Amino acid sequence: MSQLANSLFIITGAASGIGRATAGQAAAAGAHVLATDVNAAGLAETQALVQAAGQSIETAVLDVADPAQITAFAAHVAQAHPGQRIILFNNAGVALGSGTFDHNSLADFEWLLNINLYGVIRMSKAFLPLMRAQNAGHIVNVSSVFGLFGMPESAAYSTAKFGVRGFSDALCNELRGSGIRVSTVFPGGVKTNISVSARIAGPHTPEQHARANQRFEKSARTTPDGAARIILRGIERNQARVLVGPDAHLLDFITRLLPARAASLILPVLQRTFKPRPKVEKAS
Repeated sequence: MSQLANSLFIITGAASGIGRATAGQAAAAGAHVLATDVNAAGLAETQALVQAAGQSIETAVLDVADPAQITAFAAHVAQAHPGQRIILFNNAGVALGSGTFDHNSLADFEWLLNINLYGVIRMSKAFLPLMRAQNAGHIVNVSSVFGLFGMPESAAYSTAKFGVRGFSDALCNELRGSGIRVSTVFPGGVKTNISVSARIAGPHTPEQHARANQRFEKSARTTPDGAARIILRGIERNQARVLVGPDAHLLDFITRLLPARAASLILPVLQRTFKPRPKVEKAS
């Protein structure tokens, strides 16, 4: 039997993108989906889409940057769904607009880490005891290709995603031999709104940031639905690492096979895709 069937599938960041797509596909596979997000309006749209497809879904507004909310949410789940096998999909994340570390304030850096890294740690800490009680469950943490390679002008994002990778690897090894699984997801370019909604924290103008988003949109090869299919297949197969998209596979291959040359091979391609450039006015 599919491990998704009859599981309680908890998703953070379910108001759009990969989270929304995964909610729909997990529900279709027989999971009881509990979708969360800080964005109540987007979460309601996700709920409507899943229900329109004839599937059931439960929602809860949740800010993963707020420890008190997570504690209360975990207590609610324990009471409302006693003994149910939990799959925890830690997907919520934010981004900072392009700018070097010199341009990033510590406040912006801490804001991103509080969501992208500590949100994952807090949710795992809150729900691991419920999994321990039944020696079953699955924690799925979303890193990024920027958790495989440190991209310039993305210091905060790469720091968080490398942190998710390290935390997940350590947790996976700690739980080895138990009935609890841990997977780390490394999405490449996926057509989501994370870059569009990024907090602009560098020297680039909103117009430059918008043009960078347009280039990313054109270059991103994977749709949220495609990403969700790969992630759910990885969960079913108990894969410790789930690479999403051909770009993720290529980056993983290069960084492991040629670590000393990775920067010279990868940077020219990534900078053409992600780095905002000033608009060049045509001569009249």
